[in-house]
Amino acid sequence: INLGIADISIEWKSLIKGKIVSEIEMTRPQFNYVFEDQAADTVAEADVEVWTKALTDLVPIDINNLKIIDGKASFLQIEADPNIDLYIENIDLIATNLRNVDRGDAELPSELHATAISIGEGQVKLDGKMDIVKEIPDMDIGFSLENATVTALNDFTNYYAGIDFARGNFNLYSEFAIAEGFLTGYIKPLLKDSKLIEKEDKFLEKLWEGFVGFFKFILKNQGNNTLATKVPIEGDLNALETKILPTVLNVFKNAFISAYKGDTDNTVTFEDAEAKGKSNTTKSDRKEERRQKRAERKAEKKKN
Repeated sequence: INLGIADISIEWKSLIKGKIVSEIEMTRPQFNYVFEDQAADTVAEADVEVWTKALTDLVPIDINNLKIIDGKASFLQIEADPNIDLYIENIDLIATNLRNVDRGDAELPSELHATAISIGEGQVKLDGKMDIVKEIPDMDIGFSLENATVTALNDFTNYYAGIDFARGNFNLYSEFAIAEGFLTGYIKPLLKDSKLIEKEDKFLEKLWEGFVGFFKFILKNQGNNTLATKVPIEGDLNALETKILPTVLNVFKNAFISAYKGDTDNTVTFEDAEAKGKSNTTKSDRKEERRQKRAERKAEKKKN
């Protein structure tokens, strides 16, 4: 992590309200995450602790407003040959009211807005609202990456799937919400006008034909030369013995393939997650009530 040029100050308008918080503006910070085949969750946890400690050492007072100018984030796979570097640069980000100084009646009092350029010159946009003061933060986030040149991802796709693209545009859309510890949302990657590089090896060619045939079937049914996959995300983050991030990643195993228009669906809201979170809480309460009644009946039988 390199925090670049940092301008830190006490937020005086919050001090008037009796809150001692800070605001920070970082110019050209860089965040690198080495994403290897990790057997233990403690490695990912340690990486998060490094980032947190760096910010805490820099700003010991709670950050209420954060601004990033021209930042860069890299997700590195060093064990791959060649090395994989999935980066996002020219990050401009504004996060406000992180410590809920001006909460009012809002369930999600903090706002987050960001734009960036991805690998392959894609346009990145992120907007959302949050309440990060809670132990498991509530949030409602929308994300889009549009018109990235898919050939820039060839190192990544070749390493994980043996696929190389000759051309195409890559798009990624996502919405997710967390309320009362319940996560719901989706991730939707799309490929437009894509073409795969032919393989020479006969054995690989047979596998390749089957692979391409599958995608052509989808493309044909799409009718607009677009390949779309939608991955639903859903899970209860409350009573986890494992870390939250690995649990969220496991949800991806329930992926299914479908075709959708090129945009966020606007089908995921904070209210969706809140309703499911409250429903889960109610179910847990009923389960606990039944357990207590069984225990009372057993105790009564022993007395008799």
